[in-house]
Amino acid sequence: MAHGLVKATLIPEIVSLLENKHSLSEDKALDLFYTSTVAKALSDDETGLYGQSALYIFSLLATRKRSGN
Repeated sequence: MAHGLVKATLIPEIVSLLENKHSLSEDKALDLFYTSTVAKALSDDETGLYGQSALYIFSLLATRKRSGN
């Protein structure tokens, strides 16, 4: 499976987790995700982050949010 297709599958799952866990609108969840350092890492094929689960990537977002990054 191409990395782009994997990312296209992961991102909606991550956004849904953000919406549900933090009671965010879809727009707010998308903004939170796409402005994060995690989204930048997911866009970089060299990190291999696209090979992780949506739940793992969500946990990275939660960790960064708590630490203020």
